[in-house]
Amino acid sequence: MVAGVDQVWAWLGEVPDPEIPVISLTDLGIIRGVAYQGDTLVVTVTPTYSGCPATSVINFEIAKKLRDNGVSDLRLERQLSPPWTTDWITPEARAALKAYGIAPPIDGTAADGVIAGRIARLSGDNLRVECPRCGSTATEKVSQFGSTPCKASYRCTDCLEPFDYFKCI
Repeated sequence: MVAGVDQVWAWLGEVPDPEIPVISLTDLGIIRGVAYQGDTLVVTVTPTYSGCPATSVINFEIAKKLRDNGVSDLRLERQLSPPWTTDWITPEARAALKAYGIAPPIDGTAADGVIAGRIARLSGDNLRVECPRCGSTATEKVSQFGSTPCKASYRCTDCLEPFDYFKCI
C-alpha cells in the first residue's frame, strides 16, 4: 500500500530536529516538499544553512522514519534555493523553543534582501532578545556562537541566567 502525501507529512512531523529535539523537522520548516514521481516518494529538504553539520543525521532520520512505515522507494533531494529562513519556523515551534529555554528568532529579522536591515540583523547589537526564562529584554550577547552554529549565547541581566538565541538566518 502506498502512503498518501498527508500521511507522509504526518510521519515527518514526528521526526525531531537532532540538535533541538523539542521541535520537528516540519515545524523547523526544512521539509519543503513531499510528492510522488511515479512510484518514488520524493522528499525535498532545505538545510538551515549549506554547511549544517546535522544534515546527514537529518537525512538518515527522514529515511529511517519513512522506511519504518513501509516506504521502500524513496529519494531525498536537497534544495538550497530559496535558502532556508527562520521565517519558516512555525509558531508552535517558536513556543516550544521558548519553553525549552531557547529564545526563538525575533519576527521580522530574517534575511529580506534589504542591505541596511540585514547589516543591523547581523550585527545583533540592536536586537531586543527576550529571556526565555523570565521574559526580560534586559539581555546581552555573550558570543555570536552558541551550543550549535545556528544559535548565539546570551545572558539575561535580570535573572542572570545564560541562554541560547536561535539566530536569524
